[in-house]
Amino acid sequence: MAPMDTCRVGGWVSGGWVIFGLLRANARGVQGRHLLEMLGLAVVYLAAGGLGQKVAIVGNISPAWPPAGVALAALVVLGVSRWPGVFVAATVMALLSGVPFLSAVGVGLGNTLAAVLGAWLLRRVDFDTSLERIRDVVALCAGAGVLCLGVGAAVGATSLVLSGRLAWESLAVGLRVGWVGDLMGVLVVAPPLMLFRRCERPRRFSEAVGLAGLTSLLCCTVFFIPDLPRSAAHAATFLLFPMSAWAALRFGPRGTAAATLCIAAASIVGTARDHGPFSTDDLTQDLLVLQLFIAANAVTGLLLAAVSTERQRAVGQLQLLATTVRGVHEGVLIAEVRDGGALRTVFANQALCSLLGYRLEDLLGEDPCTLYGAQGLEFRQRTRQSLLAGEPVFAEVQLLRKDGGLVSSEVLLSPVRASDEDVTHFVATHRDISATKELQARLVAAERVAAVGTLAAGVGHEINNPLAYLVLNLESAERNLTQGGMAGTRDAMASVRSALEGAERIRLIVRDLQVFSRQGNQDRGVVDLNALVPPAVRIISHALRHRARLVEEFGPVPRVSGSEARLGQVLLNLLVNAMQAIPEGNPSMNEVRVRTSTDATGWARVDVVDSGAGIPAHVLPRIFEAFYTTKSSGEGTGLGLAICQQIIRSHGGELEVRSEPGRGSVFSVLLPPARVQVATPPRPLPRVSPPPAPSKVRRGRVLVVDDEPRLAQSMRLLLEPYHDVVTTTRGGEALALVDAGHRFDVILCDLQMPETDGSAVYQHLCAHAPDQASRVVFISGGAYTPESRAFIDSVPTRVLEKPVRPDVLMGTVDAAMAAAEALASDVSSDGVVAEPTVAVASGTRH
Repeated sequence: MAPMDTCRVGGWVSGGWVIFGLLRANARGVQGRHLLEMLGLAVVYLAAGGLGQKVAIVGNISPAWPPAGVALAALVVLGVSRWPGVFVAATVMALLSGVPFLSAVGVGLGNTLAAVLGAWLLRRVDFDTSLERIRDVVALCAGAGVLCLGVGAAVGATSLVLSGRLAWESLAVGLRVGWVGDLMGVLVVAPPLMLFRRCERPRRFSEAVGLAGLTSLLCCTVFFIPDLPRSAAHAATFLLFPMSAWAALRFGPRGTAAATLCIAAASIVGTARDHGPFSTDDLTQDLLVLQLFIAANAVTGLLLAAVSTERQRAVGQLQLLATTVRGVHEGVLIAEVRDGGALRTVFANQALCSLLGYRLEDLLGEDPCTLYGAQGLEFRQRTRQSLLAGEPVFAEVQLLRKDGGLVSSEVLLSPVRASDEDVTHFVATHRDISATKELQARLVAAERVAAVGTLAAGVGHEINNPLAYLVLNLESAERNLTQGGMAGTRDAMASVRSALEGAERIRLIVRDLQVFSRQGNQDRGVVDLNALVPPAVRIISHALRHRARLVEEFGPVPRVSGSEARLGQVLLNLLVNAMQAIPEGNPSMNEVRVRTSTDATGWARVDVVDSGAGIPAHVLPRIFEAFYTTKSSGEGTGLGLAICQQIIRSHGGELEVRSEPGRGSVFSVLLPPARVQVATPPRPLPRVSPPPAPSKVRRGRVLVVDDEPRLAQSMRLLLEPYHDVVTTTRGGEALALVDAGHRFDVILCDLQMPETDGSAVYQHLCAHAPDQASRVVFISGGAYTPESRAFIDSVPTRVLEKPVRPDVLMGTVDAAMAAAEALASDVSSDGVVAEPTVAVASGTRH
């Protein structure tokens, strides 16, 4: 509280009990070091008070009371327990000023209470003496300065009134004088004491010396030149604010505290000597303007320094974050949300650029949704809605590379809010999972082959039966033909027809195996689950017959959209699991049932029910974990059910299980129905192909290219009655024929051949004989590699699956010739006459 009548006066009635309580609380904790710190605090307090009384008196009022800042800084830095030093020093100082004892105690009480409350409040708000945060500056000025000093000033003013030294009508004036004087002392003195506890050389020492010299020169000019016109002094005063801003922006809180102390000391001393713009005949107005100048300069400088420091720290953190993000292996993209929900890329790290093949300049400013062009429109709309709603999105996506290729990526899209309502940016973190996808595909393929391999013995038995039937009938036909005569010929024909039935059965078994063991076939279409069950049942039936009865129960079920090979693998794996859950030896008492139906939600449902041992309750939650198995080492790898669940979920469905120990298990596959329910033609029953009908087209020239000589000869024997046939077992020989000028109406070419395969033949024809490329019909054994599958999908040619039935082969050749003739007639109608090249075939003729 600023002194009235050249002294500071206080009361003791309202605060005596507070001091007594603090004394009792700290009596036991006092140590030798604490006593020395209290003594030092008292000495500094008395020195600051003496200095303030000598040089800081404007009339009879102190505009800034330095001991208030000393007391607050000491209790914040050293601890509140050092308050007795403040109390003793304030009391002694009042006594030395001629104040009666009780009034001196009141002075000590008011100053001590303000310092203790201020220090306690600052500690409660986690105050940092570095003053590098805005919250710390606000807490010092508004909390400790305004509130706590106001309490101390109220105690002092009230005690002054109670002691009779101040009239009641002057209470408001006394309260204001004491409160503002203490506040100025805190703003000017406390920051330097807290910040300059350790002497450190400024980083920019030369600049600091220049700033200090320029500030001192301006202060001397404004406040110590006696003949300076008052208008010039007022104008020059405004030059001191840039000095404070310079100190705040370049040297932080320490520079601001030093500049504020220098400017405040100069302004107070100059005004006390009746110099400067704040020295007029109205002492009350001079005091008010001077205090306002000091407060504005101190608070502005401290806030500006805190803002600058926080900004520098934030920029440093952003640079560190940017460096970290640039160095991570995952691709990171940051997009800005603009008006109307439009997105604009503002950052992308090098990992993302390398992943997609773009330069950073190609991505900045573009809509990041273009990178997700491989996804469906529904997915992109759903993702955009989730992001704008502030919800994170985690998904597996296909990113579009600059060269048009696709990259499998796991992406986490996280919205960033600048306030509680608006989403301003989102961060997309991409992890390349192409290698993981490839590994998963290999595991799926391995598990598929393992499932078929488990049934290899049964499949071999199923093939051996019709194979033996085929061999016996062919031997019988040969014997009957040897005997000759009409009867022998008739019996031979019957044996041949029976042999054809056996061959048809083998063809069906091989086709079923291809459904479950083909690799690389990810094509999706409309799948009829009722048509998918019989092949799986036929494959497992022989292995299961020694364990349980196999029952098929078909119900109305919607068609689903998916991969026939993948869904077939799931069904086969579930049947193998059901078989392995039932021991051998008592098939009449056990049952495996496959049931198709439609559940209550309209989804397709396939249940695989077994009457085996069931699954224990503690095992049931883990059965879909990879590599977890309760089977012996020879029966399972622990991947089957995990892969099945992955496949079903990739189709948008669920794989559920219900089990009870001793009563069997039920595995249920649930799949959403396809949007378009295309009718699937009924599966044809095994039948013997009738003899091929005579060709209805002209006699043509056919080239047969197959690395299996016997198969090529069989096709020649079938086609030769109706066409001129040239055969070769090498793709290179076929190309040599065409390059030599030979032309063919139809080219039957095997797809998988050594050296020059079918794709190489086709590409060569497209480049050198385009008219012949359009006449190619491929024949394949069904063992497609990913490369051959991609090739077949990219060319508009017919593909026949081995074994080819005679009627299908004849019909395909006729259709190809008819299409070629139609194309030739269209060309002729346009005025171009096609002159076919006539040449003698020099290829192998059998």
